[in-house]
Amino acid sequence: MRRSSQWGWFLAWLAVGGCLALGLVALLTVGVVLLVVGGAAAVLLLRKGHRDAAVGGLAGLGLPLFYLAYLNRGGPGNVCQVSASGSTCTDECAPVPFLVAGAVLVAAGFVVFLLREHRHRGTG
Repeated sequence: MRRSSQWGWFLAWLAVGGCLALGLVALLTVGVVLLVVGGAAAVLLLRKGHRDAAVGGLAGLGLPLFYLAYLNRGGPGNVCQVSASGSTCTDECAPVPFLVAGAVLVAAGFVVFLLREHRHRGTG
């Protein structure tokens, strides 16, 4: 299989992993729909796709964590926003754990994929 097509499968799995992780995070709202769509896409990719690229799903699990880190960028603690109509305060978590966990998952997915691709290229 060509190298560019392997990266395409990896990116497809990255999207599936992101969809599944976002479905877990948003379980009380649209999460069930995202889990169904992600699960159906995973089944399709397992049947049609390059199986070594499935580690892209691991990298995809880290993408919503980056968004959670961004949403909590003012934390930890009580963060207030002032506007013309008043002020709103929210309690935010520390963003660093979300950022570190997301970076570890994304990096691990890419590293494992590159190692597997290098091993297959060396034997092929």
